[in-house]
Amino acid sequence: MRLRYAMVCSSNQNRSMEAHFLLKREGFDVSSYGTGTHVKLPGPSIREPNVYEFGTPYKQMFDELRRKDPELYKRNGILPMLKRNLAVKTAPQRWQENAPDGHFDVVFTFEEKVFDMVVEDLHTRDHVLLKPVLVINLEVKDNHEEAAIGARQTLTLCQELEATDRWEDVIDDVISNFERQHRRKVVYTISYY
Repeated sequence: MRLRYAMVCSSNQNRSMEAHFLLKREGFDVSSYGTGTHVKLPGPSIREPNVYEFGTPYKQMFDELRRKDPELYKRNGILPMLKRNLAVKTAPQRWQENAPDGHFDVVFTFEEKVFDMVVEDLHTRDHVLLKPVLVINLEVKDNHEEAAIGARQTLTLCQELEATDRWEDVIDDVISNFERQHRRKVVYTISYY
């Protein structure tokens, strides 16, 4: 694979990690991030989320939630999700702190708010390389089933991009064909490093 990809959601837990897991398994050069101020996982009620700092290891979250209420967190899919995550990387990372990771060719987001934050962040960075980066938002509900569908559709788009000589020349056609085939609206823009 010749392109470098970043998958971004709010907490670097579900949507970005499902896509990261799938693309990594398929041999893509991929990383993942979150844009939130904290990592939030569902708790016993909507008013009681489990909140962690970015950089807290997935293993630590897994162990804590398994101690708190193993039945609840197994039933709602959080423990299996964390188990998948810790097989992919050590801890959730924050997009706004990813400059040391280098630049990406393509960034996928899975929520309009996250897309806006990524684009805004890229616009505030120094544009030293003047290297284009394609930022694509594929709107995906934050649940396990939709994350799996979104990851497969992200893989399809990545495969289409890899099949081109220069994505810059064909991106409009690639997106139009994808939207027609999957009956989904995709928002995208080009920014620079």
